[in-house]
Amino acid sequence: MATVTLKGNEVNLAGNEVNVGDKAPEVTVVNSEGLADKVVGGAQDKTQLIVVVPSLDTPVCAAETRKFNEEAASIEGVDTTVVSMDLPFAASRFCSAEGIENLTVASDFRNKDFANAYGVLVADGALAGVTCRAIFVVDTCGKVTYKQLVPEITAEPDYEEALEAAKAAKKSC
Repeated sequence: MATVTLKGNEVNLAGNEVNVGDKAPEVTVVNSEGLADKVVGGAQDKTQLIVVVPSLDTPVCAAETRKFNEEAASIEGVDTTVVSMDLPFAASRFCSAEGIENLTVASDFRNKDFANAYGVLVADGALAGVTCRAIFVVDTCGKVTYKQLVPEITAEPDYEEALEAAKAAKKSC
């Protein structure tokens, strides 16, 4: 299983590691708008950009969500979902306060199904029980075409690389 660091200290990840070329597990998360279920992964009618953050209540996660809200909206045919362990009520307040309208903010708080299915659950250390920082692009066929596991949880991802991967993944089965 892959490892990442939190402020330089190694933390282990739990769950099933998903890599480029793998079939993206189909998992239900909770949309912060109306507490509706949303399925991520699997084959869908749009390319999926799945942005995984530990908590919207941190400066880096908030900045990352704002950036993808601005940038991903311009990519036609891409459905962007930010997944965290935040309660949907807190995520909804964040979206209202920050003007997040171009993507879905969802929670994996119920059973940690997403975190376990994608291998992004922090298993130990101060953030045990939340997700690390990662990005997955899933094409319309349901295949993972891009994965970015950010090595240091407190660092921002490579936005340009992720956005270019989302643009490149637009294809039909």
